Amino acid sequence: MIRRIARWTEKRAGDGALAVLFVGAVAVGGPSALAGLGKFAEAITPGMAAQASVKIIPDDRRQLALTGFFTPSLDAPHVLPPGEGSPAPSIAQPVPDQPAEMASNPPLAQEPPLRAEDSVVPAIAICIDDLGPDMTGTRKAIGLPENVTLSFLPYAAATPRLAREAETRGHEVLAHVPMEAIGGQDPGPMTLKVDSPQIPARLAWALARVPGLKGINNHEGSKFSTDVASLAPVAEALAQRHLFFFDSRTIAGSQIVRISHLFGVPSAGRDVFLDDILSVSAIQAQLDRLLEKARRTGIAIAIGHPHDITLAVLSAWLAQNHDVRLVPVSEAIRLKTNGAALMAAR
Repeated sequence: MIRRIARWTEKRAGDGALAVLFVGAVAVGGPSALAGLGKFAEAITPGMAAQASVKIIPDDRRQLALTGFFTPSLDAPHVLPPGEGSPAPSIAQPVPDQPAEMASNPPLAQEPPLRAEDSVVPAIAICIDDLGPDMTGTRKAIGLPENVTLSFLPYAAATPRLAREAETRGHEVLAHVPMEAIGGQDPGPMTLKVDSPQIPARLAWALARVPGLKGINNHEGSKFSTDVASLAPVAEALAQRHLFFFDSRTIAGSQIVRISHLFGVPSAGRDVFLDDILSVSAIQAQLDRLLEKARRTGIAIAIGHPHDITLAVLSAWLAQNHDVRLVPVSEAIRLKTNGAALMAAR
C-alpha cells in the first residue's frame, strides 16, 4: 500500500503541495490509519450489503431486472470507453502551493458553526440511486418531493435527459459512479478499478453523462472505496470541479470520507439502507431507524432504490408529518461535518 501511494505521488510530482499534503496526512495517521486497507477482509455489516444482495419477501415480490443498459439512442455516450492499455487523458491540472480551488472549497470541518435551526429541528436526507435504466421507476422517483436527492447511473442510455428532467423538477442530482467490488460482480460499463490508469478518464466520462450534477456517490465499490491510492485522483478531480462525494458505505472500512476531506471535498456517509428487504414492514422499520438516528444526532441520511414498493412506501411516508426537515444530501453532508467539528471542539 505504501509503495502504491508513493507511485501515485510520483505521478503527480508537479503537484508538490498536494503530494506533501497527502503523504503527510498518511504519515500522521501512522500504520493504524492504513492497517488492513489492502486486505479487504473487513466484514460487510448487514446494513451495508450491496443491492445485489436484496432479499425479496414472497408477498411483495417485484420485477427487479434492470433494462436498457448502455443501449444505443440519441442519449448514448459520445465518448468511447478508453482501452485498458491506453494512457488515460488527465483531467487534473497542476495544483499550486495555495490552490484557488481548495481555498474556495475548504474541508467542511472549517465551515461556519451550526446555525440555530440546525440544532432545533432534526434533519433527514434521502437519496434514491440506481436511476436511469428503469424509465418507469426513475420517473416515479422524479415525482417525489424535490428535496429527495436523485442519483443516476451514467451508462444508462436515458440518463442525460432524465437527469435534466430531475433537475428541472428541483431535485439535487448526483452521478452514481460504478466502482470495483470485492466479490467480482460487475458494477457496469466504465467501472473505476483499483490501480487502473483509466480512473481520471472514466470519472470524467461519468460526470459528463449526468448534466446538472452536484456530486457523486459510489455504485458498489466495496474494493475501490477502501483503496487510498485509487481514491486520491477521484477526490482531486472532484475538488477541482467543486463537487461532493457521498459515501454509499458498501463496506465498513471505506476511506471515501477521510480521503475526500484531505482534498477539501465535502463528504459524509449514509446511515440507513431503506430496502435491503423488500417488504412494507421492513422499509417502514428502516424509516423508523432513520428518524431515531436524526432525533438522536440531529441529522441522518438514507439510500433507497427505484423499486415499486420502496417508492410507494416512501411517498406515503413523506406525506406525513414526522417533525423533521427533509434536506438535500449536500445540506446533510454540511450538517454531519459541522456536527462532528462541534463535538471535536468540546
